[in-house]
Amino acid sequence: MLSDIEIAQQASLLPIKNVAAQIGIAEDELEFYGKYKAKLSDELSARVKDNPDGKLILVTAINPTPAGEGKTTTTAGLGQAMAKIGKKAIIALREPSLGPVFGIKGGAAGGGYAQVLPMEDINLHFTGDMHAITAANNLCCAMLDNHIQQGNALGIDQRRILIKRCLDMNDRALRNVVIGLGGKVNGVPREDHFIITVASEVMAILCRRARLRKRFAG
Repeated sequence: MLSDIEIAQQASLLPIKNVAAQIGIAEDELEFYGKYKAKLSDELSARVKDNPDGKLILVTAINPTPAGEGKTTTTAGLGQAMAKIGKKAIIALREPSLGPVFGIKGGAAGGGYAQVLPMEDINLHFTGDMHAITAANNLCCAMLDNHIQQGNALGIDQRRILIKRCLDMNDRALRNVVIGLGGKVNGVPREDHFIITVASEVMAILCRRARLRKRFAG
């Protein structure tokens, strides 16, 4: 039996525009990230908003191993099975975090012959959204500390700051840290924390915005 990475690397990928065409998505309704990855445009959402709803199959209540295998593989397999019997099937998965990818759990793009490809791109970088969320969240944190450094006109209580810096990595050494050391020019010393990017404030805002947008669009 070939390993997951060997199966992924031996697969012949179709350009994403060809994959999209199979389910009725035009090339100009895609935002491309190379030949094999793309985002769906707002124009596509507007075009299909009056279409009849399809059927939603929620894959849940699966009992994975302690390392987490099973959920994505089962979802990918179901999507393949639906396509095999002639259905227009799309699966929706959460983007992997780099922490689990480099930890015990490993990647989150499926396994065996039920994988989402290009597997390496999806596990390591994908479209770069996770890095953008990390940067945006940490910019908010830097602005907060700069405000305190410049005189703290708002009277922020440093002991009650809830927003945390984030990193898309399992790095336990950064979970609890002290920042602002090294003298006056380097900020005001205080306790701070790092969390994984998908648990950050900006990610929460992004998800909430997407839910509200879908509600009002409907």
